[in-house]
Amino acid sequence: MLRAILHTLLLPAISLEAASLPVVAWQEPSSLAAQPDWTALKRYSRSMSRAEFDQAWREFYAPASPELRLPFELDGEALLLPIRPNGQPLAIELKKDNQSPPQRHWRRASELPPLQGRAPLSDLHFTLDPGHLGGPWAQMEERLLQLPGRGEVREGDLTLQVALLLRERLQQLGASVSLLRQSAEPSTTLRPEVLRDEALKLLQQHGIAQPPADDEGLRGEARLLTVRWQSEKLFYRVAEIRERARRVNETLRPDAVLCIHFNAEDWGDPAAPTLSEENHLHVMVNGCYGIEELQQPDVCAEMLHRLLGRVHEEELPLAEAVAAGLAKSSGLPAYVYRRPVAKRVGHSGYVWARNLLANRLYQCPVVYLEPWVMNHAQTFARLQKGHFRGRTLIDGQLQTSILEDYVSGVVNGLLQHYQQHRPRS
Repeated sequence: MLRAILHTLLLPAISLEAASLPVVAWQEPSSLAAQPDWTALKRYSRSMSRAEFDQAWREFYAPASPELRLPFELDGEALLLPIRPNGQPLAIELKKDNQSPPQRHWRRASELPPLQGRAPLSDLHFTLDPGHLGGPWAQMEERLLQLPGRGEVREGDLTLQVALLLRERLQQLGASVSLLRQSAEPSTTLRPEVLRDEALKLLQQHGIAQPPADDEGLRGEARLLTVRWQSEKLFYRVAEIRERARRVNETLRPDAVLCIHFNAEDWGDPAAPTLSEENHLHVMVNGCYGIEELQQPDVCAEMLHRLLGRVHEEELPLAEAVAAGLAKSSGLPAYVYRRPVAKRVGHSGYVWARNLLANRLYQCPVVYLEPWVMNHAQTFARLQKGHFRGRTLIDGQLQTSILEDYVSGVVNGLLQHYQQHRPRS
């Protein structure tokens, strides 16, 4: 009952043949979402073959669950969506014609004009998404790590530093660059106190008829079942990302979004955090949907927009190139998911498909970055030094700046991808 709140545990992948079984009833839309405009999917009719749909579904989007019931059906060369009140499904023809593909605002590397002597990232527009908020919001976000006598790190502050450095480097290489935030201030005008009714509704939908109003004195997962905790999560993890997505899709309209994050292992009690021996890197693309997620109409529609729009065809090679750049600059091993909420895609070992709100809502290729573990002892010490060029002495060893390694790895990955796939003449 509470799996959606307590981070659903998903199980191994299903085959596409399951889609021919009876359709399940739609659930309510996900938090702060509206009912989708299903008819917008008609623009993809006859732009993708059944074989292409099957392959994309299996490799990227298929749920990691043995359950067989999905909220759509495949009938020959048609995708059938049961969304009409009269019981007649909306049909999307899965048959590839020679007609022009549906218009979109982003471009593949292969669709860019030749450089003809110009800077290597000319004509490209990247949007940088510095993850989280930082500043005074870091404690609410649970992204504040403090070690007595050794300093602190706030993930949202670190990601903004990386984004500002990365913007400068990419602009020097000819790219146009926009940032989704340039301070710790939220993009959304909503705040936790106005989301309490929505939080209460969410908890009641999951069987908590009278949840506690506040989390004072509660510890562990018991805090997750309070109105206060849920309203705060709706603010920084849902409302904030939905507002960023609105800007990406309606105003900025870039060729790709780079979501900048740092990772962390469980550090336990924030007052006495535990250091981890783990330090690793992984990069995410959109995919690996859960059965329950696909029964939410907005989530299913957004997944189909990405699949039918062939976003994965550019997203994966871009993510592979950036992952390779970061692997070289960081020297970090690949992270391995211990729970089946994601599945490995591509060939590098560093890239995973996972359904996150940002990489689902942003209507273009999204490379979601998770390098370095903040509560790893060496990483924490290096982060205290901030940004610098060259090497400096840290804990008795000459070390480079993690922020510099982050930026150089991403830049080198982007250069590799666009140099390899962009037309030369």
